[in-house]
Amino acid sequence: MKNELKTYKYLLLLAMLLWGGGWTALKILTYTQTIEVIVFWRFFLMSLAFIPILYFFNKPITLNRGALVYIGSSSILNILFMVFSFIGISSGFAGSGSVIITTFSPILTFILFALLYKKQLTTVQFIALFLGLLGGFILLELDNISLFLNSSNIYFLLCALVWAGVTLLSQHSAKYIHPVHYSFFISLVATMSSFIYAFDADLLSVFDEDMSFWVSLIYLAVFGQTIATTIFFMASSKLGSQVTSSFMFLVPVFALASAWLVLDEPIEMHIIVGGFVSMLAVYYLNKK
Repeated sequence: MKNELKTYKYLLLLAMLLWGGGWTALKILTYTQTIEVIVFWRFFLMSLAFIPILYFFNKPITLNRGALVYIGSSSILNILFMVFSFIGISSGFAGSGSVIITTFSPILTFILFALLYKKQLTTVQFIALFLGLLGGFILLELDNISLFLNSSNIYFLLCALVWAGVTLLSQHSAKYIHPVHYSFFISLVATMSSFIYAFDADLLSVFDEDMSFWVSLIYLAVFGQTIATTIFFMASSKLGSQVTSSFMFLVPVFALASAWLVLDEPIEMHIIVGGFVSMLAVYYLNKK
């Protein structure tokens, strides 16, 4: 039993590494194709990659009205997240974007949850939210308004807000549909929706791209999303949500490291300090 739990922890480390590297892959893709082309192919490859995973789980698929509502809503939010992150990273740093989104998203999720369900906050949670705001102040360099108005920071904040919505929807969707089926249908609906949007774009132009483009696209869609997410779901069922969620603090570390190694992006001190303070906030928000 202990060896099995240790194996899942190693797999979680791999999943966090894959998630972190996805930001670097997305940055590379912004140099090559338009946003509508990248969004379509990302969701298309993701849908294909889910087929063997569905076969592995071998669970009957059931769809009801409740499941369809959550799938439709989450598909729209997933497309928006992809669009906002593409625009933000095209003008900003992949490492910075990953830190801002990863740290702001759980804080915004907590705030939305507390507002929607009128939850009374404890003293520790108030302190944690203050730390989150302080970390955000440092991350976004609010002492310099021109840097805050940088479009990349605004789009990264929108990504965090959208992902907070995705998180809340995902938590409630489990009552209607298995998490793996949920992720598969989200990618499938997103594929069809993005195809309609990108119908007039030259979708076949991707076959003229070089090896670095295809490595980045396949990594982002298959490894950075399908495989990493499946590992996360499996580990959560064995280790519990608290232990599993704590591993997400490693995503910004891996993202910064991969952006530095592959893209030669500078590791800025305000990102490290602000990210650390914000992650402290997330840690205390998740404590019992």
